[in-house]
Amino acid sequence: MSRRGRLLSLEGGEGAGKSTQIARLARRLEERGIPAVVTREPGGTEGAEQIRRLLVDGAEDRWDPLAELYLLLAARSDHLNRRILPALANGHWVLCDRFCDSTRIYQGVAGGLGIALVDRLQAPLLERATPDLTLVLDLPAELGLARAAGKRARSRFEKRDLAFHQKVRQGFLALADREPARFAVIDAQGSVEAVEARIWQAVSARMGLPP
Repeated sequence: MSRRGRLLSLEGGEGAGKSTQIARLARRLEERGIPAVVTREPGGTEGAEQIRRLLVDGAEDRWDPLAELYLLLAARSDHLNRRILPALANGHWVLCDRFCDSTRIYQGVAGGLGIALVDRLQAPLLERATPDLTLVLDLPAELGLARAAGKRARSRFEKRDLAFHQKVRQGFLALADREPARFAVIDAQGSVEAVEARIWQAVSARMGLPP
């Protein structure tokens, strides 16, 4: 039986470059003979992608934070069952663009529900899989929003005011400070290549891989 794979999550505010960097990290792993599955939340499976559209499209006030939380948990359950857990069982490394910590921050901290409630409701899912390493791509909220502007139609979350996104940034940094064994904060400013190098330095050191 193959060794269980690893689950790595990439977190951060809007415009932090997670999608770009997750593809580069997957390539580095594949070059070292480590099979990698790139996925995202909400999404990653047919059913979860349908829920994603409910969450990211439409007016900013389409859902309140509690409704968002329940939708996210439904999407995560399908994602875990149909994609993440099978990949881990087959020895693949799963690289997920957002996971449980985005829910803790966007709905719990910035949305006002509180991390305790979010953690209690998502606990049955996280008993099945929690990240081995979480990379927080950090940059000032105003810079991230400027990066994201114009790339595509803005999501419901990108439409929220700067104060909301500043809460998101501070929330991620506070989580990383509380759980340093699982989190690594990556400076997301600078060139794509510079950020990639910082990520690989953290991943190789934390996961016992050659630099």
